[in-house]
Amino acid sequence: MISHQEENTIAALDPSDFTPRLTLVKNAEVTTPIMCRQCDDAPCAKVCPNNAIVLEDGHVKVIQSRCIGCKTCAIACPYGAMNIVTKMVEDDKGSALFKRYVPKSLALKCDLCSHREQGPACVQVCPTSAIQIIEPETLSETSKQKREAAALGAALVPTL
Repeated sequence: MISHQEENTIAALDPSDFTPRLTLVKNAEVTTPIMCRQCDDAPCAKVCPNNAIVLEDGHVKVIQSRCIGCKTCAIACPYGAMNIVTKMVEDDKGSALFKRYVPKSLALKCDLCSHREQGPACVQVCPTSAIQIIEPETLSETSKQKREAAALGAALVPTL
């Protein structure tokens, strides 16, 4: 099985072993992705008993070798962005002649494709360009503009 971080080409993807990191919620009028918000003070990381979820290089990541599949991170995530999947993995207790496979639960979440030079795959393939990476400086400027617009709009509304 190729790990998420090693998936550098589309050819490396095996449809039978593909697990998306984003979930889409669809209704008649709107389709929206449920995405990890890369929280500075990530609740999922705080509740992980094995410190398998860490903030590293500006991204919240899951270190699968530490994950015990307890699912507390999925409960703690306020956005529903943590997914728990069960995969069959090779058991280290198997013999040289016979491979033994056992189920293992893994916590999966968006890591902003930190392994890809071109950035997050979802941004690259989004058909409407609705998914974007916004730098903190841009977010601050946008917030400032919205506050100014709201203040000007409130000043124009007559008071009773």
